[in-house]
Amino acid sequence: MPKKLLLLALAPISLFAAEPPVPAQIEFNRDVRPILSDNCFYCHGPDKNHREADLRLDLRDEAITAKAIVPGKTGESELIARIVTDDEDDLMPPPDSHKKLTERQKAILKKWIEQGAAYQQHWAYEKPVKAAIPAGKHPIDHLVQKRLTEIGLKPSPRADTRTLVRRLYFDLLGLPPKPSDLSDGSDLSDQKLDALVSSLFKSPHYGERMAIGWLDQVRFADTIGYHSDNPHNVWPYRDYVINSFNTNKPFDRFTIEQIAGDLMPGANQETKVGSAFNRLLLTTEEGGAQAKDYEQRMLTDRVRAVGNAWMGQTTGCAQCHDHKFDPITMRDFYTLGAFFADIKEPILGRREEGMIVTTPENEKKLAELDAKLTEAKKALAKVQPDLNKAQKAWEAEFLAKTDHKDKEAKDVLAVLKAKNPNAKQKQLIDAYFNKVSPLHKTEREAVAKAEAARKAFYDPLPKCIVSIIDTNKRTVRILPRGNWMDESGEVVKAALPSYLPKPKIEGRDLTRLDLAQWLVSKENPLTARNVMNRLWKQFFGTGLSKVLDDLGAQGEPPVNPALLDWLACEFMDSGWDLQHMIRLIVTSHTYQQVSTSTKELTAADPYNRECARQSAFRLDAELVRDNALTISGLLVPKIGGPSVKPYQPAKYWENLNFPTREWQNDSGEGLYRRGMYTWWQRSFTHPSMLAFDAPSREECTAERNRSNIPQQALVLLNDPTYVEAARAFAARILQSDGDAAKRITWAFQQALQRQPTAGEMKTLSSLFTKHLTDYQKDAAAAEALLKTGAAPVAATLNKPELAAWTHIARVLLNLHETVTRS
Repeated sequence: MPKKLLLLALAPISLFAAEPPVPAQIEFNRDVRPILSDNCFYCHGPDKNHREADLRLDLRDEAITAKAIVPGKTGESELIARIVTDDEDDLMPPPDSHKKLTERQKAILKKWIEQGAAYQQHWAYEKPVKAAIPAGKHPIDHLVQKRLTEIGLKPSPRADTRTLVRRLYFDLLGLPPKPSDLSDGSDLSDQKLDALVSSLFKSPHYGERMAIGWLDQVRFADTIGYHSDNPHNVWPYRDYVINSFNTNKPFDRFTIEQIAGDLMPGANQETKVGSAFNRLLLTTEEGGAQAKDYEQRMLTDRVRAVGNAWMGQTTGCAQCHDHKFDPITMRDFYTLGAFFADIKEPILGRREEGMIVTTPENEKKLAELDAKLTEAKKALAKVQPDLNKAQKAWEAEFLAKTDHKDKEAKDVLAVLKAKNPNAKQKQLIDAYFNKVSPLHKTEREAVAKAEAARKAFYDPLPKCIVSIIDTNKRTVRILPRGNWMDESGEVVKAALPSYLPKPKIEGRDLTRLDLAQWLVSKENPLTARNVMNRLWKQFFGTGLSKVLDDLGAQGEPPVNPALLDWLACEFMDSGWDLQHMIRLIVTSHTYQQVSTSTKELTAADPYNRECARQSAFRLDAELVRDNALTISGLLVPKIGGPSVKPYQPAKYWENLNFPTREWQNDSGEGLYRRGMYTWWQRSFTHPSMLAFDAPSREECTAERNRSNIPQQALVLLNDPTYVEAARAFAARILQSDGDAAKRITWAFQQALQRQPTAGEMKTLSSLFTKHLTDYQKDAAAAEALLKTGAAPVAATLNKPELAAWTHIARVLLNLHETVTRS
């Protein structure tokens, strides 16, 4: 046979072989639902407003009644007739939808109907079931390896000690280990690894690492987002999140405090700060904005936030119509929004200053100042009748005079002549009288002094906008097509989603506390799954269901549903103990595997969904910077506090208006804090963070993009933060003992906790020699490089040498290995 004909003859075989075989027993959630959801539900699903031919394929009874499906009889099922026809007018999906079923998908649908067309409730809405684990088996390893056996794969070997220690430090602290953390050089036994995990949990940096993902989820930022994007007082909420992770606060308590911390029995400062979650939405100070418009935006923002952070549902799709793919109705959407109608807040305009956040020492001092002010005011009150009488006499005398020369006196005279002076004008008269009258001056000065002392202490105290209940709730109605100008829709009260299990509560209106408690009840099948799915992504690079914010029909069924269900059940059974779940993950062989792959494994599972190996991925934006500052020795490890402003390009904020602003770099420790404390301007996210895929936090972000692009290398080479870090690292290298080779070895140990290879040593030695020669000839170039950054340069160091070592440090900080968690 000619070669060309042979290739044509083999082509159909190759195409057929590219698709996996049709399963012997069809399972609706695994095999059929994804096909119907992607191709059919848009026109034949839950949304009644977009439904075609009055046909629903998401409900078995309705599909059978319409004869679209005749169980056991493919020849009588209209669904099959429509997917195999050659008539474009009858073909489904229709050609103009640009969707087309594969032959495998058609075969699955045929086989499913032949087997009786059994439906299942969507997997995420079923209560999770905890698989039985054989005695002595690690539950995660058992369930992962069971799945690997079914598909003919084997787990990879355990990683070496250095890789495991680096992995644990980055995953649990977001910081690299020191060479001393691997100094004994011995294998990391199970007992040693468990002890290391315990020590990392005790580090205050653990809470910082865990907080980053949650702050993305709840759209934490220092500014309001809309229009002028001005600041609001919320940073104590970030401290609350860090502290919650550090104290291993049970996740159910963590949830309740954030949604209803102000409504809890025994609500205190901590629970109220937690309730700032409800205030992290986008707001506006624009004078011409429409209040009803922004009232609606705030409601929808909160419903999306709860749907994203806890439920793993795209609730926002039901704002204008019933969800096209999931059973979320418009009524569900607006009744969820009604839970938040009790929050006292301005719809438009500047947010309030917020609740003061104090320490016991602050409270004691404030009480002392309040007592002094009260005492001074009591003394003044006793003489107030005399003062009032004297002031009236003085006002009459003042009006009679005609020789007032200074401007202040003339202004007071104008006010006295006014018929109905306002409160501000009256204050002007009182202030002037107090200034010119000697009567009871001691008492008046005592009050002024006490007020000034209290203000001087009170004003710098941390403040945080929090949830405060308003008994006068806002009216919530279903808005046709989501149109805030159409108020013809039904008025609704708070209610839990109709499509999920819920307690029966009668005789009273539901509150945010009811919502919070339901979210973390064992009857709710979503929250534990959603949180565990995100946690799996943090430690393996991809969730068991890869679409982290959508456990619905348009998401992805988990690759290992038994494992996700086991994790969800164990999470709830443990008392929502997050550290317990993390310990289970990191002590598993599944977590400890090498991240390298074989050709066979890559071909069988290119995206490592089955976890037959570990995954290597770039560090998050904040951690790339933290890593460089740690290696350089510049990192200031202080925990908590207000946001800081490290280096940022001049004029980056030039388009910020109302008012115009300019970024002012901090000085001192503010330049070297961890990246999570960087000022988060929603409309102008810090450019260095943006380069490494940090979100704007205008919306809840379940998963950041993770790009690897050339611009990131340019940031690591040229951003002042990284150039300064390289210079500081170079100073450390230069101050270490030995010749150039020993110093390069020392630098590798600091940055990567390993020895350089022979090739690396040769390359860096040559690079160092070249730069040293150049800088010895051009002292001005060395001076220019060493001026980058505010950290001082030790006068005792040789500047051409320091400049040359700075380039070696830049190489090490820019390595793929340095910024990768493997």
